[in-house]
Amino acid sequence: MSRPIILCVDDETTILDGLKWNLRKIFGDAYSYEFARDAEEAMEVVEELEQEGEEIQLIICDWLMPGKRGDEFLIELHHFYPKMVKIMLTGQADPDAIERAKTEANLHTCLLKPWDDKEFKNALTSGLDKFHLNNDSHQIQKMKGL
Repeated sequence: MSRPIILCVDDETTILDGLKWNLRKIFGDAYSYEFARDAEEAMEVVEELEQEGEEIQLIICDWLMPGKRGDEFLIELHHFYPKMVKIMLTGQADPDAIERAKTEANLHTCLLKPWDDKEFKNALTSGLDKFHLNNDSHQIQKMKGL
């Protein structure tokens, strides 16, 4: 069985490198990590993994990227993958965009760049706990025929 997946989306290579380093520091090899430089590439990754029967549990997405902004992408993604936990990472997000993502994409949290390592770890672990709690609850309801 393959490892659960975390997807990171940011147009800055240094941010993606920092995310990779932090994720490995926190979770080691417990997860597989995927990276994309914009919303279009991220959607391709999501669709490819879905075709392979893989499920992304958590996505960390920048807000200001070329093409589609992070809030717009997360809202679109939420329509197809509502169970995926969504975290927005930004240095300059519009408060309205954050609120829209919370309301329309069930945004777990928004972290500011540069992120605090403890806050980052807490956001990820609470997000993954939420993912597992929701899936376990869904499985129990399914077994009970609800």
